[in-house]
This record gives sequence, C-alpha cells and structure tokens, in this order.
Amino acid sequence: TSTSRTRAAYARRSEAIHERRTHEEGAHRMEMGDASMGCEDVAALASRLVERGHGVLASDESPTTLDRRLSTRLGERGTEVRRRFRDVLYASKLGGSGVSGAILHEESYDMADGDGIPFVDKLHHQGVLPGVKLDRGLAHLHGGKQGETVSRGLDGLDLRCEAMREKGARFAKWRSALGHQPSELAVVTNASVLAQYAAVCQAKGMAPIVEPEVLLDPNATVGDMAEATRRVVAETVVHLHRHGVSMEGVLLKLQMAVPGKRHGAPRDVMAQQTLRTLRQTVPPDVPGVLFLSGGQGEDEATANLNAINQLAQETGGAPWALTFSFGRALQASVLQLWKGDDENKPKAMAMAEALARANAEAATGRFEGPHPSILADEVDLHETFRGHHQDALTELQTKADRENGANAVPNVPEQASETTPKRTCVASQPSK
Repeated sequence: TSTSRTRAAYARRSEAIHERRTHEEGAHRMEMGDASMGCEDVAALASRLVERGHGVLASDESPTTLDRRLSTRLGERGTEVRRRFRDVLYASKLGGSGVSGAILHEESYDMADGDGIPFVDKLHHQGVLPGVKLDRGLAHLHGGKQGETVSRGLDGLDLRCEAMREKGARFAKWRSALGHQPSELAVVTNASVLAQYAAVCQAKGMAPIVEPEVLLDPNATVGDMAEATRRVVAETVVHLHRHGVSMEGVLLKLQMAVPGKRHGAPRDVMAQQTLRTLRQTVPPDVPGVLFLSGGQGEDEATANLNAINQLAQETGGAPWALTFSFGRALQASVLQLWKGDDENKPKAMAMAEALARANAEAATGRFEGPHPSILADEVDLHETFRGHHQDALTELQTKADRENGANAVPNVPEQASETTPKRTCVASQPSK
C-alpha cells in the first residue's frame, strides 16, 4: 500500500541519516580544551549529546527555585545545601548510566565537592559534557495575552558564551515558556529570541538546546498540547533558518503531548500525537529531540518516553534521536533518599544512576521495568513557582521585572539583534 511504501522510505532515510551521523561522530571527536570550534565541531557536540541510549540531566535550577525545593523537602536552603545536593548528583556515575550531558546553572561552575574538585571537572572526567542555562528568566510580553512572557538575556550573550566556555561548558540551553493557546505575538517573539540565542551560541563554539516549552495546564487536551507544540516548533524552525543556525548543530527540547489533569488520555494516544507533531515540524537534519518531564511523575515520564520510541520504531523510525532532558524526574527520588544527610549519599547516588539507566533504556524503547522511583504515588511533580500555571507565571514575570527594573519587554524585531553574529555556518535549507 502507499502507507507501507511511505513508511519504508521513511525508515530508509532515517537509517541513512543515523549511519552518516555515526561516521561523523567518529571523525569529529573534539579535544575538550580546544576553544576554536567550527560548525562541524558544534554538530559533533550535538550528536554526542543524543548518542543512542543517552540523554541529558537538567540540573540548571536557579538558586531561588532550588532553595524552594530544598526548603519544601528538607527545611533547609542556602548556598551550602545547594552545593551538597548538587555534589550528590555529579558524584554519581552518570556517564556509565546513560547520561551524556548535564545542564548546570552558572552558580555550579564555581562550586566543588568536599575535596575541592570542581563539579565541571567531575563531569568531564566521566565523559559527561557540561552545559549551562543561558537565559535570564521570563519577563512580561507587552501586547500579548494576560500572563504571556518572553525570555530575557540576549544583551551581552556573546561575552557570557565565551566566559562559560572558558569555564568548561560545551553546550547551552535557553528556555521560553508559552501557554497551550499562545497568541501569535508570543509564538513569533519567543521564536525570534530563541533563534538569536542559538546563532550566538553556535558562533561561540557551543551546541544550543532550544526549549520552547508549552506549559502544562489542567484544561489542556492532548490535541491542545499537540497543536500548540506544532505552532511553536514550526515558527521556531523558521526563525532558526532565518538567523543562519545550522540544523546539524542544534537540539530541540520539547514537551510531550501530555494532557492536563482534567483531560486524561491513553498513553498510545499521547505518543501518536507527539510523534505526529514532530514529523510535521522538525527537520530531519536536527540530531535529536530532548523531552522535558514537565511535571510528570518519575515513572510516568519514563513510560511515556518509552512509548514514543516504541511507536517510532513501529511506524518507520525517526531521523532524530528521541531522548530525555529530565530535571525532577531524575532528581526527586534522589532528594527524597538523601534527606540532607551525607550518610545517605551512597544510596542517593545509586538512585541517581538507576533513574538515569531507566530513561536511557526508554530512549531506545526497551524499558521493561520495574521503575526505581520511590515516589510512585507522587505522580504530579508540578512546581507552581516554576510557571506551570498562569497565576504562577504572572508571579514569576512580576518578580523578574521588579529585579531588572523593567515593566515589560517590547516586541522583538524580525531582523537579528546586535548580539546575533554574522553567519559562520551554512544552515540547512528548510524541509520541503
């Protein structure tokens, strides 16, 4: 049938792309101390992050966010307890458990373990690429719907990229947050900002993770989430091309088409909608799609990732890796076991490794269980102070505006900002 022929052609194209990337990864292994990065090196970095059976630990929570989390669980907050918890994560054998990269907050680059070994060195030594969150949070979008935001941080981004690469960062992440029914202004403005960030990042030798997150909402259906993601990703890809971003050297971090609490849906429907959206919007030259756990429980996030990969394999494959960049879904049980007591550090580290292995298996569609999470009953890992609901998002933007002495961020012009460098890579042409 025509459907069978289409799937077979899709599978052949996917296999050819994976073979090409495997060859390129072997040819372009970079020396970690070399600061003169070309386009091929950035592509190799991106491909390395999404090698088969590997994903990324998102541990880039701001001091404020991490303090609230630690205070809720432990009754403690502050620089020292943040350092100790991060040490639990980075001392774990992540590199041997399916973690290829770890996104750090800038603060972590100045932290070390109890023996004085910098965290970034601990990661490098086990083959885990250190990354860094580069956006400066969210601000109110003037002219958008109530609660809509745009991410900040383009000013001086080139200098910050250079500084963080000197400290050991090899890739970066930038997050925008949009509702499940975003205005056209919010979609276009955030897409432009994300593309400008990605262009600067590649020019400075780091592979950019582009995260246009569609926030979970209790009222959102699977269809709502899929449609919002389709709009957001399609517009983001247009702007990435417009700003000369090489598709081979960029990764997308996206929300699965997970419905809100009031609109449950079977896992296979979620997987179908998610995969269909990606096939409609993500160019085949992009090495991988990283999924965020987005408020899902630890076991739920793993099961959903596994279902998406299994469906992809059953329906002709995918030209990009489908893997994880989880935060709380790789940390919640770790924190619960650690409890702020370093006597519990060994078992907390073992949990970090077990969670990573489970999701590495899910990234190949081979997770069978049981899941190592000790929080199976705590299926909802939403943190309202991180912007999963509109009232919390409004609180976040108000706080950000107050801290930065601004009431609103104006609409971003269509042309590149002053921070966007001249094109240094030949970007892939948009898919026909």
